Amino acid sequence: MTQAPELPEAEPVSETVPGRVADAPRANWVDRYAPGPARPYLRLSRADRPIGTWLLLIPCLWAIALAGGVGGFRGWDVWLALSCGVGAFLMRGAGCTWNDITDRDIDAQVARTRSRPLPSGQVTVQGALVWMVVQALLAAGILFTYNWLAVGLGVASLALVAIYPFAKRFTWWPQVFLGLAFNWGALLAWAAHAGTVPAAAAALYAAGIAWTLYYDTIYAHQDREDDALIGVKSTARLFGDKSRTWLWGFAALTLVLFGAAVVLAHAGAHRPLAFVVALGGVWAMGWHLGWQMRRLDLDDPASCLQVFRANRDAGLIPLPFLAAAAWLG
Repeated sequence: MTQAPELPEAEPVSETVPGRVADAPRANWVDRYAPGPARPYLRLSRADRPIGTWLLLIPCLWAIALAGGVGGFRGWDVWLALSCGVGAFLMRGAGCTWNDITDRDIDAQVARTRSRPLPSGQVTVQGALVWMVVQALLAAGILFTYNWLAVGLGVASLALVAIYPFAKRFTWWPQVFLGLAFNWGALLAWAAHAGTVPAAAAALYAAGIAWTLYYDTIYAHQDREDDALIGVKSTARLFGDKSRTWLWGFAALTLVLFGAAVVLAHAGAHRPLAFVVALGGVWAMGWHLGWQMRRLDLDDPASCLQVFRANRDAGLIPLPFLAAAAWLG
């Protein structure tokens, strides 16, 4: 009998760890091992909550696996995958730092976020700005090892990163802006691998955006009451009691678009077994999303956080299928 995967544990805040952020996992590496002076800055980068780095990296890995599996892997792809991992960590950190700088007054009014380094006074705004620039420069050093198309795409992504923190002030759909920014790596990594951005890459990017709408709407349900009090907009507040219907729709759209990316990538390749295996990865991801939905309680913030974190596993599931399809080809 197949055992269902377990949701990540949701932990209460430990009062024994000075400065710990409320929604950080218990015994995370920052609180346990990082030097004391570095902890506030690493918390500012969300290094104590690695799920965001995974969600930024996974579309890059999808692109490398799908593009390489069809056009052939190269030795360069090892560096590409590793550098995307480091780049995701750095750019997620820089983006979160920028987000917390712009949102510091809002975060101070929300129970889940008032323990973050800026509203709690662990870091000054000036210190946060310097830290943001350091992370961005390190990420730029990685980006400039890629081809010029990928470099141009990387530079263009900064506009999305800059806009996103303000989106919840002017639209009910800030999750769209997060999706545009968080899945840009699908285009960038494909360009870095192949030197082009074909229709399959665009479909994969769109699939990632739909997936972000799914998981970040779940995430936003943690704060919907506080957000309503202070006037912050989100899809969680917009959908209200109809959220589950919308979530099923976003999950289905993710799978349709991911499937379209596989179809477009394999078109004309005449490798039916590899094509079926690659589509099997999409199906397996869909099974996991359905499993999440059956366990999700949108009225329980702990459940929302657990299911949100489970999307790391959902996003990783297609990768071995895409790799197997490449081997079969």
